[in-house]
Amino acid sequence: GVTQDFAEAAKWYRKAAELGDAAGQFSLGVMYDNGQGVTQDYTKAAKWYRKAAEQGHAKAQFNLGWMHDNGQGVIQDDAEAAKWYRKAAEQGHAKAQFNLGVMYDNGQGVTQDFAEAAKWYRKAAEQGHADAQFNLGVMYDNGQGLTQDYAEAAKWYRKAAEQGYAASQFNLGWMYAKGQGLTQDYAEAAKWYRKAAEQGHAKAQFKLGVMYANGQGVTQDYTMAAKWYRKAAEQGNANAQFNLGRMYRIAQGVAQDYVEAYKFLKLAADQNHENAMTTLKEIRERMTNIEIAEGNRRCAEFKAAHS
Repeated sequence: GVTQDFAEAAKWYRKAAELGDAAGQFSLGVMYDNGQGVTQDYTKAAKWYRKAAEQGHAKAQFNLGWMHDNGQGVIQDDAEAAKWYRKAAEQGHAKAQFNLGVMYDNGQGVTQDFAEAAKWYRKAAEQGHADAQFNLGVMYDNGQGLTQDYAEAAKWYRKAAEQGYAASQFNLGWMYAKGQGLTQDYAEAAKWYRKAAEQGHAKAQFKLGVMYANGQGVTQDYTMAAKWYRKAAEQGNANAQFNLGRMYRIAQGVAQDYVEAYKFLKLAADQNHENAMTTLKEIRERMTNIEIAEGNRRCAEFKAAHS
């Protein structure tokens, strides 16, 4: 073996690149992109990617598309980005297929076309691209760009969920909870909510809290419900803040504490949560001015800590 030497590698890539070798041009572009063996220079990276891309090098086409997409080393240009993503996508480059799908989805650099978005998402999804699997699931879920089909939505959500994609885990959990596209199964719903919740997905944390509170798919456990509500509440989930506030009010899963109840109810009320606004008025009537002042102080402190 030889000692890794980026400068030496760049020298040889340059020789190959200058002789018109597409792989050498691409590799030299990568080195300029990453500042490996040469001074980082996005303009030079784009120059060498373009030379390789024009010879049909799929990875170079994708990278050049990305640079146009993000305005790195070249002027930001959605149409140019879409053009190069398409060239790479047509060669089976999964990330390019996904990015082209996104551009059709958003009408970015191309005319918005949900059917085209779904087509390119499918190509990437079939190669195991988790973002594409999730987006394709969403399109089936909403009947956007293709016929609404909850079973297909669940199928693609599952594929992304099994790759650890939190939003997909949440959506799959929701479908199990509702019995939409698959047989209703609260235990499976709780399982997928938990996976997303453990990755910090706020809605999943809230839903898992609800399942513990109701004993759906898990053994009823108010302490666990409060734990998951708190995690979601800390991320600004108003429903979780309201439910946790109620738990402090009625001593469910936590010790009764009107000041803490006030804090969480006020957090939710400040987000225009109607039930929280009503409950906050009720609880204020049972509190002293000192307690209310402390509740307001804790609310402000919480917002500062979790903003």
